[in-house]
Amino acid sequence: MHKVVSRDGTTIAFKKEGTGPPLVLLGGGFRDHTVFTHFISELAPHCTTYAYDRRGRGESGDAPAYAIEREIEDLEAVIADAGGEAAVFGGSSGATLALEAAMAGSPITKLALLEPPYRMEGYQRPPDDFEVTLRALLEQERRGDAAEYFLAELVGFSAEAIAEWRSSPMWPANEEMAHTLLYDTAIMGDGDLPVERLARTKVDTLVINSDHTSDWLLAAAQATADALPNGRRVELPGVWHRVPPEVLGPALVEFVNG
Repeated sequence: MHKVVSRDGTTIAFKKEGTGPPLVLLGGGFRDHTVFTHFISELAPHCTTYAYDRRGRGESGDAPAYAIEREIEDLEAVIADAGGEAAVFGGSSGATLALEAAMAGSPITKLALLEPPYRMEGYQRPPDDFEVTLRALLEQERRGDAAEYFLAELVGFSAEAIAEWRSSPMWPANEEMAHTLLYDTAIMGDGDLPVERLARTKVDTLVINSDHTSDWLLAAAQATADALPNGRRVELPGVWHRVPPEVLGPALVEFVNG
């Protein structure tokens, strides 16, 4: 793993692979750089990929206090290592973070987003005390309960889906990174689409959604693309909140190199 130091002194670890124009990869909730392992094999012949552990995850460091601005600075530190500007791909809350960076003026040449989880009008939102409850569970070291609460109240999983997830091999890693769910919660804020700020964001942007995702995620993808002056949406074959690497990879390569 390579490492860079962010502006506040936090060490950010990343994996660099491939040849071609730089492409930084941002994961969402519960994820570190390993979520991109199979995806990178599709990208590496065409792009130089930078898959990093967001702060608090994997081999990256953390800081006592969290702010979205620090995560934007982390991304900018990786982009600086990539030569000073790069295309960025983000999935889920990673897509929201990538958009926040673009809106803040980070040196992003192109932006690809997989289902940024904004909450459009008419769709269910988490309870008003969501962040307070999540924080309390984490302070009590109830990491598994915190992860379940996040999946149920913010993501909208059924009890059956959560039980299946909890019995999967990925669950120990989910519990290990549960503290970063507060970071994702901060990034997503009140869930509203920042229409006015997006309208001032000129980066060429591809918004991607799966053809088998939730209605609220589809609505968010379409609204995000519509709000961006240079945004467009594409629907690809997939499952809930995910498009397989062999489908997503070629679409992303075409966009980045187009």
